[in-house]
Amino acid sequence: MTMENKNTRYFIEIDLDTLEVIRVGYDQKDKLNKGHQTDAGIHRLFLSAGQYRKFVNRCEDDLQSVLDA
Repeated sequence: MTMENKNTRYFIEIDLDTLEVIRVGYDQKDKLNKGHQTDAGIHRLFLSAGQYRKFVNRCEDDLQSVLDA
C-alpha cells in the first residue's frame, strides 16, 4: 500500500456507462497521470482526505470489492 503524505490524492472511480463505483483508493499524485483521465469510460472523482475516510468508514462493508487494500 502507498504511504500517505502531502502528495497523496484520494479518489473514487465511477464507470460512466453503469454509474457504478469501480474503485475507491488513493495514490501519490505523480502516479495519477497529472489529474488527466486516461480512460474515457471512467471518471475519477477526487476527495479530500477527510471526505475519503468518512466515505470509507460509512460504506466499508459495501465497498470491499472495489476498495484498495
